[in-house]
Amino acid sequence: MVQIMGIEGLPIIKAGDNIAELICKAAEKQGTPIQDGDIIVVTHVIVSRAEGHVVNLDEVKPSTFAENIAKLYDKDPALVEVVLREAKSIRRMADGKIITETKHGFVCANSGVDKSNVPGERCVALLPENPDASADRIRREIKRLVGCDVAVIISDTHGRPLREGEINVAVGVAGLKPIRDRRGEKDLFGYVLRVKQTAVADELASAAELVIGQADEGVPVAIIRGYKFLKSEDARAVELIRPREKDLFL
Repeated sequence: MVQIMGIEGLPIIKAGDNIAELICKAAEKQGTPIQDGDIIVVTHVIVSRAEGHVVNLDEVKPSTFAENIAKLYDKDPALVEVVLREAKSIRRMADGKIITETKHGFVCANSGVDKSNVPGERCVALLPENPDASADRIRREIKRLVGCDVAVIISDTHGRPLREGEINVAVGVAGLKPIRDRRGEKDLFGYVLRVKQTAVADELASAAELVIGQADEGVPVAIIRGYKFLKSEDARAVELIRPREKDLFL
């Protein structure tokens, strides 16, 4: 049986906080201590805040390009400037939306720059500089603190081509293979699967969002227990990114 449990009682995360330690303490306090084989899903916003990747828009000087885009789409010039700084390229701009490719290679709205759950009226959180490394640090620290071997996923909310609504996806992983390659397996009727590759890390991140509240600062972390994942010591979330030459949508 697979269980998904939100970790409640975490404090407001600030720069320099040890997220792994806070997770372990809160999980213990609520009666769901971390166990071997758990998957810990952490929202990128609290990771970014702990790592100091927060920007005060009042301290940002917009470029002329950012000001022009802001005027065109009725946006805050300082916010547009931050979005551009975090982007490797602009993929689309239309209907007031800016779709970029981030420095990490993710294609998403506003370079993943997030205002929700960030203290300060004019403060925004950037994506972690290296989400995989951040996930690995949390994983290793949990191992050091409680002796448990876990997997860690850092999640973010993304939209999807041709589908309404947003889902959580993995932007950082540690300890598990993000994709389960099922090619060569047989289905119920003996047909050999030829293209089946399951984005396990994204599915787990999205499942965790069922208990991680976007509007509830108290639940930015979830434990997924009972799912048998394939372990990996060198997993990277960028494995989930489809190469541009194979992209039929952008």
